[in-house]
Amino acid sequence: MRTTTHLLAATAGVAALALSACGVSNTAGGGSGGEEYPSGNVEMYVGASAGGSSDLISRAVSKGLADELGASFPVINQEGANGALAANKVAKAKADGQTIAIQNASLFAITPLAVSEDEVTNLDDFDVVQGVSRDDYVMVTGPKSGFKTLDDIKAAKKKVTYGTTGVGTGAQLSCGLTYASAGVDAEAVPFDGGAPALTAVLGNQVDTACIQVGEAIENIESGKLTPLSVFGPERVEYLPDVPTAKEQGLDVEVAQYRFMTVPKGTPDEVKDAIAEAMQATFKTEEYQAFNEQNSLTPMEISGDEVVAQLEEDKKRFADMVEQYGLDLGAS
Repeated sequence: MRTTTHLLAATAGVAALALSACGVSNTAGGGSGGEEYPSGNVEMYVGASAGGSSDLISRAVSKGLADELGASFPVINQEGANGALAANKVAKAKADGQTIAIQNASLFAITPLAVSEDEVTNLDDFDVVQGVSRDDYVMVTGPKSGFKTLDDIKAAKKKVTYGTTGVGTGAQLSCGLTYASAGVDAEAVPFDGGAPALTAVLGNQVDTACIQVGEAIENIESGKLTPLSVFGPERVEYLPDVPTAKEQGLDVEVAQYRFMTVPKGTPDEVKDAIAEAMQATFKTEEYQAFNEQNSLTPMEISGDEVVAQLEEDKKRFADMVEQYGLDLGAS
């Protein structure tokens, strides 16, 4: 299996360049007042702490936007509530493209299943500009657990504990649906992000954990973790020997994907300028290497296609949660 660079260290150069990109004049596109876009620095919010996959993806795209549009796109970390705090900043900003954010699908398709109605972040408050990439989940366990496959877990004679990256996340849903559909007695142990969940399963504090491939792959390759399943529609390129849940007889398909958003009502010419700059970024060797280093699958589809996928996933997840009686808010 190929050697990968750890997710938290692979793109230090990208992050530094993204933060230091300097502004110059440009003629990319017109704003609502006839000004050229962007008119100065563009604030780019990310709903996660520095160093995680959401942050690194945002910084890689930020650098590309700066290179293409000739302005600075500083990344602002506003962590909390699975990205809802950062989303609120963008939703309430002026619709001129000067405040933007790459957001997570889970905030719109999964979190509403775990929080009260007044806490739900509404997709209608944003215009979705461009898809970015997919970050697959993998269920892992430590060698001491004795589990090698999902069949081993199905045959377990005890309650199985599983770590997740928080309430209302894809990690929680993928693990929860797996255990529920397999009829396994299991208990969720939520952590605040992938890093503490990873630490817990490495330290045998939980039997299993569902985390993103990029966060787990180094320990999988070193033999410290055993991968049991991935949850995409097909096997993950970076873990070709690990079967999907569907291959193992369980109808569980969950993935995290990300996309660029702007406030609702942002002018079309501004959205077009951002989308074109992102598409140019995606074609660069530097960005493609970034995806490879961080085990990310390109999902570079249009904004309309992203919205359609979100609506499909939201309904599918709601139906499955109801079918298996999952209470995500209590996990």
